[in-house]
Amino acid sequence: MGQIVGSFGMSHVMFAPDGVEDQAERVLGHMLRLREKVRALVPDVIVLAGGDHFNNFNLALQVPLAIALSDRFRTLGDGGVPVTEFAGYRAFAQGFARFAAEQDFDLAQAEEVVPDHGMAFPKLVLDPANSVPTVLLYVNTAMPLPPSPRRCHRLGEVLRAYIETARPVEERTVVVGVGGLSHWLRLPEEGRIAEDFDREFLATLAKGNAGKLAAQFSAEQFIAASGNGGVEALSWLVAAGAAGDKGGEVLFYEAMEKWATGMAAIMLECSQGRSDP
Repeated sequence: MGQIVGSFGMSHVMFAPDGVEDQAERVLGHMLRLREKVRALVPDVIVLAGGDHFNNFNLALQVPLAIALSDRFRTLGDGGVPVTEFAGYRAFAQGFARFAAEQDFDLAQAEEVVPDHGMAFPKLVLDPANSVPTVLLYVNTAMPLPPSPRRCHRLGEVLRAYIETARPVEERTVVVGVGGLSHWLRLPEEGRIAEDFDREFLATLAKGNAGKLAAQFSAEQFIAASGNGGVEALSWLVAAGAAGDKGGEVLFYEAMEKWATGMAAIMLECSQGRSDP
């Protein structure tokens, strides 16, 4: 069977350091340390769970959950992230879509996806050499209605079951939930950061209580507490579900007022399997 050797949550964008040089330097340093943690796990596959920003999915067809099907992706080049190409993993993605369907998850299968910064930035941080095939699992957090927190957490559990029962022996997978934390976009509250909520959310995941949180909160409550951008944290619940809610370690948190968002990363506990070569 395959193995999840690491599961993480991380913010999926950075902005200009002007005026916040010290904070920006700290954030960059933490992102680079996260890269080293992932590299040390020697993954064969990276699964990024996150959102799209109206570049592949829009109001014409509001898809709650989708998986991108391709053996090659070319990024959009937005958000200050350069255009690049990286390997997908069509067979993994198609296999998961079929496995998930048996667990009552009907994932939309999306061809011709052009990843925007929401996926491209984490990919750049974690695998700048584009050496690890990457699966893009899309969680709608931009349009009504987002999937429920409970549904997102359960999807992570289904992903873990797929990897452990249907993937090749010793295939090593890293799962990363990307997006957030708290921020409001194009609303009167824009610029606000819900630092208390962010820190409590991170602490809850670190204590292994993501499943309880997911059962108690609705997506609407997430939005009310952390903003229409903060609901991107639903993708972190996918990663927590995949990790089996074993808890973990908050790697960093910065309330970036100039960037109008909470920046963070967390490492979630899960078995590393065989020793790294």
